[in-house]
Amino acid sequence: MTARLRDTDPMRLADAMHTLLGGMPDFFNREATILDFAELTQLPERIDWPGLASLLRRYRLQPVAVSNLPEAFIDGARKIGLAVLDADNAATTAPEAPAAAVAPAPAPAVAAPAPASTAAAKPTLIIDRPLRSGQQAYARAGDLVLLAGVSHGAEVIADGNIHCYGPLRGRAIAGAQGNTHARIFSTNFGPELVSIAGVYRTFEKGIPEAVAGKTAQAWLKGEGDHQTLTIAPLQTQ
Repeated sequence: MTARLRDTDPMRLADAMHTLLGGMPDFFNREATILDFAELTQLPERIDWPGLASLLRRYRLQPVAVSNLPEAFIDGARKIGLAVLDADNAATTAPEAPAAAVAPAPAPAVAAPAPASTAAAKPTLIIDRPLRSGQQAYARAGDLVLLAGVSHGAEVIADGNIHCYGPLRGRAIAGAQGNTHARIFSTNFGPELVSIAGVYRTFEKGIPEAVAGKTAQAWLKGEGDHQTLTIAPLQTQ
C-alpha cells in the first residue's frame, strides 16, 4: 500500500486522516505501507518521524519504507527503520526528481505487444460463502465476485471491480492499485465504506435512501484530481 503525503505535520495529517476515514481508527488491517513524498508541496525544516509513524500506526498502518524522499531527510527515515526506495521501489537511495506512485508506472509511449501465446486473462476471485466480521478477501490483479454477501466488519478488496450478489455490509475497496475505471456493484447496498482508487466515502450518517438496500453501483466521475465517488441505483432492466 502507498500513502501519498502532501504534508508532514502529524497534527494536520491527523485531522486529514480523521476526515478521510470518519474517525475509524481500525479501518486498515496492519497494511504494510510505503510513504510517498512526491506530492509534498513545501519542504519542511524537519520531519517528526516518530510522530508520523505513531500516527500511521494509530490507524493500523505499518510504515515500512519511503519513496521520493528529499536527500536531507533520508537519515531520519533510516533511523526509525524505514527503507529508502526510489520511484520504482527498487533502489536504496532517493530519486533526484519526484514521480507519482499512486498507481503502477505508466507504460512507455511505444511498447511491443505481448505474444498471443503468453497472454493471460486477469484472474477473477469468486467467493461463494458469506464473509463474516473480521474476515478479508483480496482479488489481486483482477475482479472479485461475492455470491453470499459481506457482513459488517468484513473487508473486500480488488484491484479490479467488485461484484456483490448478496448484502454488502462491510468495507468495499475496488481499484486498489489505482485503477480509476474500477466499479463496485451490489444487489443490496449498505456498506460501511466504499473506495475506488483511493477515493473514499463513509456512511456514518446512513446510506442514501435512493440506494439503501437496493441494487446500486459506485464509480469515479470526472477527470484527474477532480474525480468524485458517485453512487447511484443500478438499472437492471
